[in-house]
Amino acid sequence: MSFLEKVSKAAGSTFAVWVILFAILAFFIPGGFTWIAPHIALLLGIIMFGMGLTLSLDDFKAVFQQPKSVMIGVLAQYTIMPLLAFALAVLFRLEPEVAVGVILVGCCPGGTASNVMTFLAKGNTALSVAVTSVSTLLAPILTPALTLVFASKWLAVSAGDLLLSIVQIVLVPIVLGIVVKVLFRKQVEKSIAVLPLISVVGIVAVASAVVAVNAGKIAETGLLIFSIVVLHNLLGLLIGFLIAKALKLNFADQKAISIEVGMQNSGLGAALAVAHFSPLAAVPSAIFSVWHNISGPLLATWWGKRTTEPIASNELHEAEVNTF
Repeated sequence: MSFLEKVSKAAGSTFAVWVILFAILAFFIPGGFTWIAPHIALLLGIIMFGMGLTLSLDDFKAVFQQPKSVMIGVLAQYTIMPLLAFALAVLFRLEPEVAVGVILVGCCPGGTASNVMTFLAKGNTALSVAVTSVSTLLAPILTPALTLVFASKWLAVSAGDLLLSIVQIVLVPIVLGIVVKVLFRKQVEKSIAVLPLISVVGIVAVASAVVAVNAGKIAETGLLIFSIVVLHNLLGLLIGFLIAKALKLNFADQKAISIEVGMQNSGLGAALAVAHFSPLAAVPSAIFSVWHNISGPLLATWWGKRTTEPIASNELHEAEVNTF
């Protein structure tokens, strides 16, 4: 294994630490990170391009092998989190920009870090990868539509503009990544091990930029937003698990659905918030990025220690290359 691959693997396994560290630095030294803010969409596009490089037909096998479980995961993702976000925004009487920010991150697809968390929890990693992939590909339609439904109570929402942004930031880079993988398969396979490092740098940069731009506002309202984000995430994890259990999925699937529902693509939420609303609307996404990379590993480790089933080596590979 080359030095760069070792660094990439180490960065992926310590992702939460870097997010927290740089978020703290950005809060106390905002001037060192505000210059990143105009490049948030580009950074996320690079991350999505990397995701496209890792996708294959195998990632969608679970859609045909376990259609019920995949459908439950995708439906839960796009119902539980938006409804929870709306309820929390109303309950806590959030100011418009913050309310929209909470709802926006709730309407985003699942975060790809969920694949690694599912693996660590000894859940159904193939199901996790399939749900993440399907929910991400549906995001250009469902994220704008749901944001329009739930957020227009607070601010004007242009579903068309959101759709265009998501196509540019998510769909086009993913498709380009898939095309490049098909055309240059050997070269891509040689370099795929360094993708986690690129993803870590990208997400850490996005979170740091949002924190830096809103350092003053976070000092005033950060505790409230943090509390809401924690509730949003924990309730998503719990309700996702309970729904999967009520629908009689097995325990490995229950863990996968729970983690898929609770972990969001907060980078996309931040990019859309900055582009279409305000920097303040991106704060919930930035805090979510920090928090769900604390709660996710804690829950995954707790579940993993209480499960004895072995995980196939190919599932480990899937989880590693779909880290972010």
